[in-house]
Amino acid sequence: MMKSVTYAARQKTLDQSRQLKMARSAHAYVRGNTLKFYEWLAQGAGTQLPAGPPIWICGDCHLGNLGPVANAQGKVEIEIRDLDQTVIGNPAHDLVRLGLSLATAARGSDLPGVTTARMIERMVAGYESALKAPTKNPKAAKDNKDAAPIDDVIQQAMRRRWQHLAEERIEDVTPTIPLGRRFWALAPEERKAIDHLFTSPEAAGLLESLHAGKKVRVLDAAYWMKGCSSLGRLRFAVLLGLGKKKQQTYALIDIKEAVQAAAPATTSKNAPTQPKDFAERVVTGAQNLSPYLGHRMVAAHLLGKPVVIRELMPQDLKLELEHLTPAQAVAAAEYLAAVVGKAHARQLTPAQRKSWHTELERHHTRSLDAPHWLWTAVVENVATHEAAYLEHCRRYATSTPPH
Repeated sequence: MMKSVTYAARQKTLDQSRQLKMARSAHAYVRGNTLKFYEWLAQGAGTQLPAGPPIWICGDCHLGNLGPVANAQGKVEIEIRDLDQTVIGNPAHDLVRLGLSLATAARGSDLPGVTTARMIERMVAGYESALKAPTKNPKAAKDNKDAAPIDDVIQQAMRRRWQHLAEERIEDVTPTIPLGRRFWALAPEERKAIDHLFTSPEAAGLLESLHAGKKVRVLDAAYWMKGCSSLGRLRFAVLLGLGKKKQQTYALIDIKEAVQAAAPATTSKNAPTQPKDFAERVVTGAQNLSPYLGHRMVAAHLLGKPVVIRELMPQDLKLELEHLTPAQAVAAAEYLAAVVGKAHARQLTPAQRKSWHTELERHHTRSLDAPHWLWTAVVENVATHEAAYLEHCRRYATSTPPH
């Protein structure tokens, strides 16, 4: 049996993995470095952005955090799928962060700058369409041949079953988690704490809501080296057995430590109350922004730290939009911005939606069918992040022995 990895050894390996991931491309750097974006805001750039209505925002709205998500019944929609940074804040921050992600993804696909400008225009159009009709799903990808890459991901998600999740996440359909590069053995106190966690009211309540009446047993658990910005936090994969042994089914649970958000919360006195507990903040934000995901999550505490417990579904996928044509990139920008717009709009009254829509339209320019502040913010952030990415690569190259 593989020995458990010490905390110090874990941290060293996790940090090395994070640095490598962020050195792979400028887009990977943007995805893995939320702090850089909020440093830009803190330096005064945020004063140039309009003050949208105080609502739950993603706080880290990049392409990798959008994708197909299933509800407990297996129905699939594209939603925001990572809410670590969620706060009650300014929706303009999500728009700028999404625009930055789209722009760096376009550059990574060698698309011309003209395509980036059109992506930002259609992004705003998609977002505004959701403000007008928040109960409607974004225009079906299948209705637009240029949106085929998104439709392909949706169709793939709808075809997936437990064995696909097991083979992808734990490399096997047998009731064990294989230890190796991604999964590490637990320290005895970690395994004991996880076993105890699934007897808690929080975990028991979540599993009862998803698997009513089924007996739950912890079959296996491991430390999970996963993600980028979350590397270094508590992260565990837990395999559960559900029901009687002869008719047993399985569930894969993700336990993730919740930490203080880098995204700034609103100071508006008219804003809803934001939970002080980090895990409760993440779950509440998810329930408002991404109901399919939010209702499969619960806040708890493990080893003295706030954690979010989430059951993984086979249909949950990450969007990997690479090597797109200019037309496909523009269609993807419109569709995904509409997803974010719907998440924002469902929290607003009709009067608030109209006011926010009017504010966005008011700043359109003759040369660009998008707010000037958004285009300027995206351009500034691309330049800032490109420079920071190259500096990150220089430091990584000089600190890594040649192979």
